[in-house]
Amino acid sequence: MDRKETIILASGSPRRRELMELAGYTFTVEVSDADENVAEEDPGRMVEELSLRKATAVAALHQGDKGNCRIIGADTIVVLEGRVLGKPEDEKDAARMLRALSGRSHEVYTGVSILTMKDGAVTGRRQFHECTRVRMREISEEEIVSYIRTGEPMDKAGAYGIQGKAAIFISGIEGDYFNVVGLPVCHLSGILGHPDSSTRIRQ
Repeated sequence: MDRKETIILASGSPRRRELMELAGYTFTVEVSDADENVAEEDPGRMVEELSLRKATAVAALHQGDKGNCRIIGADTIVVLEGRVLGKPEDEKDAARMLRALSGRSHEVYTGVSILTMKDGAVTGRRQFHECTRVRMREISEEEIVSYIRTGEPMDKAGAYGIQGKAAIFISGIEGDYFNVVGLPVCHLSGILGHPDSSTRIRQ
């Protein structure tokens, strides 16, 4: 990574922010208001398209700026037997998702888009997605109700957070754990380069 470049994370997700911090990158956060309605049915292409929309929306705010930056957009979905599970609309929807996931395996896809900007113009684009397979044990109705009461499922794809209270529901995983959390930092770091160990988040 060019040390003269700044990094912008085009996401309001606290989990992605925490993972970027954990990896040691210095970055700023700018939340995108991109349209998340997409007709694409292939899950890998879907998350790549959505991540690109987020990055592009933030890039538009920096047209004409001086200096160099890289803008990172990301999007995560849960796929169960070909059906996409996004964030639940309400508690009833969260319960429906958790009942469907109970005792089954599903896939978690995260798409990432990195836009390179020089003097306010986009000069490069990299995109990729990761897929991780997750298995949940059988979850009782009592456990589902109790988990929903914590409020944790309401802002997460598939209505669960693997890094939170839903950890006790996960019986197996194949692939990148951090991809399920929301950002495949291993793959991403291969593109951004190794961060300076002394870096920290800039507000």
